[in-house]
Amino acid sequence: MFQKVYFWNIFLCAGTQKAVGVHMWNGGDEKMSEVFNVEEIFAKNLFTLTKMRQRLTKSAYKEVVRVMNEGGELSMDVANVVAKAMKDWAVENGATHYTHWFQPLTGITAEKHDAFVTHPDETGNMLTEFSGKELIKGEPDASSFPSGGLRATFEARGYTAWDITSPAFLKESGCGKILCIPTAFCSYTGEALDKKTPLLRSMEALSEQALRIVRLFGNTEATKVTASVGPEQEYFLVDKDLYMQRTDLMFAGRTLFGAPAPKGQEMEDHYFGVIRERVGEYMKDLNEELWKLGVTAKTQHNEVAPAQHELAPIYETANIAVDHNQLVMETMKRVAIRHGMRCLLHEKPYAGVNGSGKHDNWSITTDNGVNLLDPGDTPNENVQFLLVLACIMKAVDTHADLLRQSASDVGNDHRLGANEAPPAIISIFLGEQLEDVVNQLIETGEATSVKEGGKLLTGVKTLPDFQKDATDRNRTSPFAFTGNKFEFRMVGSADSIASPNTTLNAIVAEAFCEAADRLEKAENLELAIHDLIKEYMTAHRRIVFNGNGYAEEWVEEAERRGLPNIKSMIEAANTLTTDKAVKLFEKFHIFTKVELESREEIIYETYAKTINIEALAMIDMAGKQIIPAVIKYSKSLADTVNAVKAAGADASTQTELLQEVSGHLAAMQAALKKLEKVEKEASAMEDVKEQAFFYKDCVKVVMEELRAPADKLEMIVDKEMWPIPTYGELMFEI
Repeated sequence: MFQKVYFWNIFLCAGTQKAVGVHMWNGGDEKMSEVFNVEEIFAKNLFTLTKMRQRLTKSAYKEVVRVMNEGGELSMDVANVVAKAMKDWAVENGATHYTHWFQPLTGITAEKHDAFVTHPDETGNMLTEFSGKELIKGEPDASSFPSGGLRATFEARGYTAWDITSPAFLKESGCGKILCIPTAFCSYTGEALDKKTPLLRSMEALSEQALRIVRLFGNTEATKVTASVGPEQEYFLVDKDLYMQRTDLMFAGRTLFGAPAPKGQEMEDHYFGVIRERVGEYMKDLNEELWKLGVTAKTQHNEVAPAQHELAPIYETANIAVDHNQLVMETMKRVAIRHGMRCLLHEKPYAGVNGSGKHDNWSITTDNGVNLLDPGDTPNENVQFLLVLACIMKAVDTHADLLRQSASDVGNDHRLGANEAPPAIISIFLGEQLEDVVNQLIETGEATSVKEGGKLLTGVKTLPDFQKDATDRNRTSPFAFTGNKFEFRMVGSADSIASPNTTLNAIVAEAFCEAADRLEKAENLELAIHDLIKEYMTAHRRIVFNGNGYAEEWVEEAERRGLPNIKSMIEAANTLTTDKAVKLFEKFHIFTKVELESREEIIYETYAKTINIEALAMIDMAGKQIIPAVIKYSKSLADTVNAVKAAGADASTQTELLQEVSGHLAAMQAALKKLEKVEKEASAMEDVKEQAFFYKDCVKVVMEELRAPADKLEMIVDKEMWPIPTYGELMFEI
């Protein structure tokens, strides 16, 4: 389940391959500290199978592994044994409390801490206990989390259920060490109130249907097929003191005012550039914390925008990847505080510069080691791969709207479709090699050749010439094939990856199911597979696009092809409750219609609340900070005009500047009053869908009207009088 990770910055003992530690220097010859041994700390705070095997009886361990692999329930006797072993391990490592750690529909995690302590014994000594019942089931309040109408305020009961497939872990924070038990969260009436439950359901559906496909090709050894995910995480860092001076960053997570800095990302010098010392120290600390939790943090680098960075892990089972990505985001924020910084995960914290995404790398593999997305050296001859590819083309084309919805959040509306991120139009990039194979199959029924990558000639004698890949990459594609996986590039940096992977698993499971239904009945299986591949690829060829997704021409071409172009989060919301979507999710028991309706309502609520907070933050900043500062500056200008005139000199320049400032100030004041009016109107609306669209179509428009003159004033007003840190300070003083 877990892999050891080796890093080149680790010192090696002479004559061995054993990692002994990482050293730091203070800039001179003096060594500051010997930090850690990666092998020793990796998964230190994780209750792994190895630790279970050491602490459980053979029979208990065997039952745990069986349930993890095959499903079912632990007997209460075994649950008690596991709970005691887990508690003993946690207490030995300094834990005092445990929590059922779950992922409600807020998009972040939730936890309620309970101490291991129980009633003192007759001598007054405190005892610690943790039962199998406490391990398996918890009972948090279900009424205070988003439910989309599934739970009324007075209906509070909800349950958390232990996800045995995701290891428990120790989380270190100001509370001390807490034993965190990953769980699902559902209501008293059985509906899923979280992100994990539907994900686990979708993984089971995908496994069941994918097994039917591999059985057609004679694979009788595989017992399940697993979706694996590697989510790249982009983020910004900002100095804490500057952050605390920005009401918008504190409450909205993004800047609502701000003129462009003299330098942004146009020189392309930050991407993969040398990591600044302060940021490097943060990354080192972050890696150490993540490795302790068993998170396979592997790659770190500067991203495109100033103060933007990225962390990428090794692939893991989808539900563990979801859990770990939540831990990554939480740890990023916590570690940043230690270093006098704040971590910004909003998709667009600064206007006009690169936003942050989370590339979701998705693949499917059998438990006997076959990656169903590995084309091999001759993909034109790999019939199983071609059938899987044809099914994925069908799935993505049929449910492009759902896939778009799965990557929707409020912040992502600022990012998708900009010249930095995938467009809002779903398409598949296959690359030249696979597109050529697909075209051959469609046009002639056979793929007799495959394009080779050829050699890359460096032209330098001391550099090796090497075999290059058969196709280039396409960073503008929302759903790109990248060798042995698909990279879903639309997911937002602050969002949970649970929803995108739930949708991916579901739509591919449906395509596999429909293919297997036909093929299992075929008299001539080989011919039936051939015909089905050609049929699917021909019918869904429109979803394949290898060109520039940023180009305006692609928008026109996509419309001609009939591909949906859903431009905002709330415009995508109703895709969850179409007859097509309900049929899909109910067929595989991933969502009920009621659960889908609740999630649509939550989307409208979340959007309205988010824009409401942003609007109120703008009103606060404009009225209490920016306008007073500009009035003060304009008074200074007026005094200067009068003084210059009194001295008998030409005051035309000062007068012109005063008039310009007064004009922008008047425009800002008018927009502020207008925003206050429309915000009150929006807040009073009772229909949640109507309210969400009013925020989008009216309130956001006025917010832009308020921002425009403020940003112009920032370029004019004396720097010493401007009340908030500028983009230049926020992005470069780190």
